Amino acid sequence: MTATERFLRYITYDTRSDEASDTRPSTDKQRLLGQVLAEELAALGLENAHLDPDGAVYAHLPATPGREGDPVIALIAHMDTSPSASGANVRARRVLCTGEDLVLNAEKGIVMEAAVFPDLQENAGEELIVTDGTTLLGADDKAGVAEIMAAAEHLVRHPDLPHGRAAICFTPDEEIGRGAGYVDLDKLGADFGYTVDGGPLGSLEYENFNAASAEITVRGVNIHPGEGKNKMKNAALIAARFISLVPPAESPAHTEGYEGFYHLCEMRGDENEARLSWIIRDHSREKFEARKARMEAIAAYLNGEYGPGTVTAEIKDSYYNMLEKVADHPEVIHRARAAYRSVPGVTVKEVPIRGGTDGAQLSWRGLPCPNLSTGGYHFHGVFEYIPTRSLEAMTRVLVSLLTLPWRTAEDPDRGPIPSDKVF
Repeated sequence: MTATERFLRYITYDTRSDEASDTRPSTDKQRLLGQVLAEELAALGLENAHLDPDGAVYAHLPATPGREGDPVIALIAHMDTSPSASGANVRARRVLCTGEDLVLNAEKGIVMEAAVFPDLQENAGEELIVTDGTTLLGADDKAGVAEIMAAAEHLVRHPDLPHGRAAICFTPDEEIGRGAGYVDLDKLGADFGYTVDGGPLGSLEYENFNAASAEITVRGVNIHPGEGKNKMKNAALIAARFISLVPPAESPAHTEGYEGFYHLCEMRGDENEARLSWIIRDHSREKFEARKARMEAIAAYLNGEYGPGTVTAEIKDSYYNMLEKVADHPEVIHRARAAYRSVPGVTVKEVPIRGGTDGAQLSWRGLPCPNLSTGGYHFHGVFEYIPTRSLEAMTRVLVSLLTLPWRTAEDPDRGPIPSDKVF
C-alpha cells in the first residue's frame, strides 16, 4: 500500500486532541487509530507491535544480517490533530494544482487564493490532496504516520535491503504538548530518532523555539462607578495597560526566522479580575530569559503604580531548543542530509522551527531527535494540503535513512554542525 493510499485512509479517523481533558490520551478516539496502526504493524511482522495504556503505539523492525551492531534509529509521528479546527468527516479529494486560485468549496465560497498562498505557484503541475474547506486535512501528522508505515512495509517486502534495527512510535496528544511525555524511552530502545512532523518536502529542522507560558492575573477593586473616584481599580483596564507595555512589534504578526515574540492567546475579565494568557518564544536562550524577565518587570511596574499584589505573573517553561542537545550528535544531522540527497528531486532546506515538536522534548529527555518533513502545507486550518509526490518521496527518504551505511570518520560530510548554529 502506498503512502498516499494509507494517508487517505488514516485521515478518515477523527483524532482531535483536547487540551481541557486530563485523561491519557486526552481523547479516546485517538486509540481507534492507534489500534489500527498496531494491528497493521503486527501484520507486517514487526516485533512487539502494540498500543500501550497511554495511547502510544510501539513496534520494532529487526535488523538484517550483518547490521545488528548499528545504532537503533527511531521514527516517530503523532496521531492526533490540532484542536484549532475540526478533524471530523474530512472530505478529501485529489486535484491538479495549476498555480491559480483553488476552489475548495464552491457552494460555501471557500477559495484558496494564490495571492495569499504563493506556494500554490511553486506546486503548479502537482497533484494535491485538499479538503472541502470545512475541516483541516490531517497531514499534521497523519502524513508522517503514513510515510513511516509505507517505509516499514517497503523494507519488509524487500529483505535484500540491509538496515539496522528500527523503532517505530506513534504518539497521541502532540498538538497539546503532551505526546513526548508518554514515550517510554526504555521500551523504545533507540540511540537516536527523527520525528516526521515537518512541512514542505526537504525541510530538516534541528533547532526550535525555547517556549514558556505566562498567565497574568490582575485583581481589581470594584465599586459603583458613581462613587469610584480614588477608590476603583478596574482590573480590565489595568490588563490593557499590561498589554500596552509589551513591545507591539515583537508579536507573531511582525516576526520571522530567528526572531522571537510575545503572543497574547486569550484575554478575559471584568472590573474585579482580569486574566491574560501569553506564550513567549525565542531561539536564543539568553533572549528567552530576557523576555520572561520583561513580563515579570511589567508586573512589578504596575504593582508599583496600583499597589502590591495587583498583578501577578505565573511563568512556566514549556520546552527548550533541541539544538543544545542535537549539536553534540552531528552524525544524526548528516545522516538526514544524506537521506534527502539520495532521492531525486528533493532539496534539503535547513530551517529553524518557529514552534516545537515532540522531538524537542525527546532531545532534552536524552534521545537526540531532529524533525523531518512530511511534505504538507498550512497545518491546523482548512487550507491544509499535501502533494501526493511528497508523500511518496518522503517514504523513499525514510527508507534511505534506515538503509544508509554508517559513515566513516574520513567522510567529508562528517563533522560538526556549522558554528553559527550552536549557542
